[in-house]
Amino acid sequence: MRADTRITRAGSFLRRSKLDELPQLINVLVGDMSIVGPRPEVPEFMKFYAPSQRAIILSMRPGITDYAAILFRDESSLLDQEHDPIDVYRREIMPAKFAYYERYSREIGVLNDLRIILATILLLVAGQVPHWLGVEYRQRTPSLPRTSEAKVNP
Repeated sequence: MRADTRITRAGSFLRRSKLDELPQLINVLVGDMSIVGPRPEVPEFMKFYAPSQRAIILSMRPGITDYAAILFRDESSLLDQEHDPIDVYRREIMPAKFAYYERYSREIGVLNDLRIILATILLLVAGQVPHWLGVEYRQRTPSLPRTSEAKVNP
């Protein structure tokens, strides 16, 4: 975040184009990840989820793409605009992400995974989230752990 000096121009291009995600395909081939599933969360943030929320997240194999990954495809630039990006992540983005993780846990299936994969491809090619996926984010959602308060449309 915030113009990290460790990121070169090439690295910046890889991040913007999402090519930096390609090595995760090795994790998919090994069986540690799936193509569709909740993105792995940074361990220091997992403690902010309620135990019941952690149970839902950890019940699914982590994936490369999902509703939240599509919706927050440019999370870094969103957080770069904030005075306290960690607080905004915890209070606003984590509840929204969890609402979509919970939605995915109810909708797991091959056809839904194909929808999410197609939406991810369309996002990468066209630069827009397809409306038929039914994801949106409105800033200023309440704090964790109550997912029913998150202003999302899962």
